[in-house]
Amino acid sequence: MATGLKKWFQEDWVDIGRKNKKGGFAKCGRKKASTKRKGYPKCVPRTKAMSMTKAERASAVKRKRAKAQGVGGKPTNVKTFTKKKKRR
Repeated sequence: MATGLKKWFQEDWVDIGRKNKKGGFAKCGRKKASTKRKGYPKCVPRTKAMSMTKAERASAVKRKRAKAQGVGGKPTNVKTFTKKKKRR
């Protein structure tokens, strides 16, 4: 069993914002960069993507695409899951 960075590289990363032709998740990344905001992928390991609800996936993609992308030449990261609000 791989651990740490080795495991991270071995995971199957998918874009939860796009579907492939068969209805599953598209591979992570995109073929060409453009100035359009809608093309930015939100990538997670396939196992995590399968365990997320449709609403959780939509929320993560929405938050990723709402942020300014590539500020300072660095990729933009957002949390996959939001913090749950505490009830009083």
